[in-house]
Amino acid sequence: MPVRNVQGGETWIRRDTGESFREYLRWLGGALVIIIAARYIAGQTIWIFVFDAPRQVADFLSRMFPPDLRYANRVLPALWDTINIAVFGTAGAVVISVPTALLAARNTSPNGVLRALALTVIVVSRSVNSLIWALLIVQVVGPGLFAGVLAIGIRSVGMISKLIYESIEEINREPIEAIAATGASRAQVFLYGYVPQLLPIFAGVTVYRWEVNIRESTIIGIVGGGGVGFLLNSAINRLAWNQVFTVLIAILATVVLAEWVSARVRAAVT
Repeated sequence: MPVRNVQGGETWIRRDTGESFREYLRWLGGALVIIIAARYIAGQTIWIFVFDAPRQVADFLSRMFPPDLRYANRVLPALWDTINIAVFGTAGAVVISVPTALLAARNTSPNGVLRALALTVIVVSRSVNSLIWALLIVQVVGPGLFAGVLAIGIRSVGMISKLIYESIEEINREPIEAIAATGASRAQVFLYGYVPQLLPIFAGVTVYRWEVNIRESTIIGIVGGGGVGFLLNSAINRLAWNQVFTVLIAILATVVLAEWVSARVRAAVT
C-alpha cells in the first residue's frame, strides 16, 4: 500500500494478513451488492422492448420531422404560462425563504424550538419533488396555473432557505462585531452587518433557483399544473410526434435562454 512521505515521495508499507482480509471482504461485499442489484434489475426488465428500442427511436424520429410549426400558435401562449409559473413560484418562495433561513441559522435563530421548526420546513420541502407537490395540490385547488405556482413555490422554499441559512452561519463575524461595538441596535447590526454580505448570495441563489424552476415548470403541466407541459402530454397521448417535437424545441430554447440570463446575473452580482 503506497503512503506519501514527508519528502513528497511514496513509501510502500506491507499490509498484515488481517487488514488484507478485511479489504478483500469489502471488495467482495461491494461486488455482491452490484451483482444482486444487476440480477434484480435484469429480472424486472422486458428485454424484448429493450432490443426493439433502436427501431422505436428511429420510428419516433421519422414521425417528428418535419415539426408542426403551426402548433406554435398554441405552444407560445402555454410557454408564457410556464415562465409565469416559474417567476411567481420563485417570488413566493423567496418571501417565505428569507424568514425561514433566519430562523434556521444558529447565529440568528431566537431559540432552538423555532430553529427546529424551520429546519423541518426546509427538509419537508426539499424531500418531495415538484411533480409530487403538483399531484397533491391539484387534488386540493384543482388543475391550472395556481396549482403550478404553489408546487414550484413549496419545492423552492427548501433549497433557497437551505443555501441562505448556511451562508448566514458562515458569514464573516468581524464587521458585525465592529458594528455592534458602536452601540448599534440589533436591527442596525443586521442591516449594515448581515445584509451587505448576504445580498450577492441571495441574488445568485434566487436567479439560480428561477432557472431550475423554468425547467421544472415545463413538466408539472403533465399532472395538471398548467403551462406547456399540458400541451406536451396531450401531443404524446395523441401520438402527434411532429407536435411533440415543436414543444420540445420551444422548451429547449426557453431553458437555454434562462441559463444564459442566470449566468449573466450571477456573474454581475459576484
